[in-house]
Amino acid sequence: MNGKKSWPLLTAVQLSVGLMLFTALLPRVSLSADIAGSAVAQSCEACQQFDRLNTLIRDRKIAKAEARKEVRALLPVIREYAVHHGAGEYPRGRWVFPVEGLTMKSAGDNRGADYVPSGYDYFDGNAHRGHPAYDLFIHDRRHDSLDDRTGREVSVLSMTGGIVVAVEREWDTRSRLRGGKYIWIYDISSEALVYYAHNREILVGVGDIVKPGDTIAKVGRTGYNAYKKRSPTHLHLSFLRVKDGYPKPENIYRELMRAATVPANGSP
Repeated sequence: MNGKKSWPLLTAVQLSVGLMLFTALLPRVSLSADIAGSAVAQSCEACQQFDRLNTLIRDRKIAKAEARKEVRALLPVIREYAVHHGAGEYPRGRWVFPVEGLTMKSAGDNRGADYVPSGYDYFDGNAHRGHPAYDLFIHDRRHDSLDDRTGREVSVLSMTGGIVVAVEREWDTRSRLRGGKYIWIYDISSEALVYYAHNREILVGVGDIVKPGDTIAKVGRTGYNAYKKRSPTHLHLSFLRVKDGYPKPENIYRELMRAATVPANGSP
């Protein structure tokens, strides 16, 4: 019609077959290499890949050497994505205390006695030894994850800037998962993984960009030991500097002592 040549429409079956043939001809590469060079994609595929990798490490379903190789390949791509999507550089002087309304002293400061990095290996997953972390306690005598004074949930705040690279939203009392509902954030300024565990509710997703003071979760009692009656309600916080693909504990006690406090429902 109108002097224009008409072309036959391809059927859905023809399109599907063509797509399968095209896909079959593509080269197969490793998972980390698959996303290399595409850090400006609309979704952070490298972050999703790290989330899956972290679960394999947690559950001890991947060899340490292979896992380290993947971490080393993924984090530079994640960093590139984060910078391209607006992640800021935040020096340690701008860190925020990760529990709203509290300081290191009011969160049960014992001068770092609970920080025990000896024997810890990130690649040991859920079976790791040591305690390279700080347990930051809220006022919760009833063990209902609510502040005794306000009767409300207590927010977990991102201590640093960065990008969310792993989350676990599901946990029940039969699970032996020690961290319960947790978040891993990659701090591009320090090249470190920051771990927030035992949360009641997760409020961010993999690939989200965060800055110091952003609300990321609610303090809770999830996790194999944290759920037990003997355990006071707290946030479990770890800071792991990554060097050549190996996340290793760093003691940030001084930084926590100096971190800005965000009042409940307020600003730093």
